[in-house]
Amino acid sequence: MLRKYNTIINGCCEKSILIDTTLVDKINKKNVVIFSHGFKGFKDWGPFNKIAEHFAVNGFVFVKFNFSHNGTSIEKPNDFVDLSAFGNNNFCKELDDLGLVINWVINEFPNYDISLFGHSRGGAISMLKSKEENRIANIVSWASPSDLLSKLPNHEKASKWKKNNISYIFNSRTKQNMPLYYQFYENCLANKSRLDIKNAVSNMKIPHLHVHGNADSTVSIDDAYNIKTWNPKVHLHVIKDADHVFSSCHPYSLIHFPIALMEAIDKTIKFLKN
Repeated sequence: MLRKYNTIINGCCEKSILIDTTLVDKINKKNVVIFSHGFKGFKDWGPFNKIAEHFAVNGFVFVKFNFSHNGTSIEKPNDFVDLSAFGNNNFCKELDDLGLVINWVINEFPNYDISLFGHSRGGAISMLKSKEENRIANIVSWASPSDLLSKLPNHEKASKWKKNNISYIFNSRTKQNMPLYYQFYENCLANKSRLDIKNAVSNMKIPHLHVHGNADSTVSIDDAYNIKTWNPKVHLHVIKDADHVFSSCHPYSLIHFPIALMEAIDKTIKFLKN
C-alpha cells in the first residue's frame, strides 16, 4: 500500500522545514532518496508528487521537503506567502537545511542507503553537500548549474544593491516581485570555498548521475559538460530537445509523464538500483 506522511522539523534561524515521505509498505529495499527543489520552487511543484509515488512503487523511500526560507509556509506549502523569508534565503542556509533533513532521515530510517537528488539549484546544493557528508551513497542532479556564483552582479550593481539592501526577482508564474536582500551577496562572497561546485565534483568519491536537456534555456547544457569534465566518473545523460523542467509544468494534471521527464526518471531509477 502506498503511504505518505508529513513531518515538521526545525530548520535554519528558527524557521520550520516541512517534509513529506512517500513509501510502499512491505517493500524493504533500504534505500532513501532525499529530493531538493530548485529556486522559486517547492516540494509539491508540478509532477514532484507523482515522481515520489513512482519512486516508491519502484522500491524507494522518497523524501522531499521545502527549504526553510523558500518563501512558503507550513500552512501554505505551495504558495509564496513569506517573502521576507525568501529574501533572507541563501545557499548556506539551504546546505544547512539539507544537513538537518539528512539527520532526520538517518534517525527515521537507520541503516538505509541515502541518495541525494535535486533539480536545478537543488541539484547544485546536493552536489555541494557531498563535500560535507560521508553518509551519502549517491548523488543525482537534474538540470543543475555548475557554478552558483557566476551570475553575481558586477561592482556597480552590487553597490546599488548594498545601498538599497534589496533587489527584486520577478516570478512570471505567480506575477510576484520577490525580494532578495543584500545578505545573499555577502553570504556568497564569505563562503566561496563552501559554494565551489567544481571542487565538490572533482573530489566526489560516490556515484553521481547528472541529467540535462540540450534545449535547456535556463541552465545551459555547457554546465553539464563542465560537471563531466571535472570528474570523468560522472554519469552524464543528455536528453535530446528537453527543456529545464523536462516538459513538465505547474499545476500538473497529466496522467502520464511527458516523454522527456519519463526518460529522466527511468535513467535515475536504473542508476540508483545499480
